[in-house]
Amino acid sequence: MDSRSYKTLHANAATVSRKWWIVDADGMTLGRLSTQIASTLRGKHKPDFTTHFDNGDCVIVLNAGKVILTGNKLEDKEMLSYSLYPGGQKSTTPKRMLEKFPTRLLEKAVKGMLPKTSLGRQQIKKLHLFEGAEHPHAAQQPQPLKIIK
Repeated sequence: MDSRSYKTLHANAATVSRKWWIVDADGMTLGRLSTQIASTLRGKHKPDFTTHFDNGDCVIVLNAGKVILTGNKLEDKEMLSYSLYPGGQKSTTPKRMLEKFPTRLLEKAVKGMLPKTSLGRQQIKKLHLFEGAEHPHAAQQPQPLKIIK
């Protein structure tokens, strides 16, 4: 009889190794970029991906305000928020959001793709968005993240 033991290995705090990735979002499509960033933040690209543990990597996004939306979504799409007070519903367009808060559109897109739990709140903290091409994380030696267009 074969006595091999195939044990499932789960990531934990002792085995996790985090890398830093950098992405230039200039001219990239919002949806395709945010799905790959969310996947990297969760750690789904790693062989030891564990659903209940945060073993994802950190992602730096440069030129976050220069993402593009296809079609007429820049003017036609309506983004709603609600303050939980009567009459507290507000709506805006992605164009107005990019003018006022350039990084918030990408942050909202990535955050919507993460779990709506304390694990998701922990993972979104590893996302670092910058308006321009400069960032203060050079000491972490980030590698370029390959984004499939």
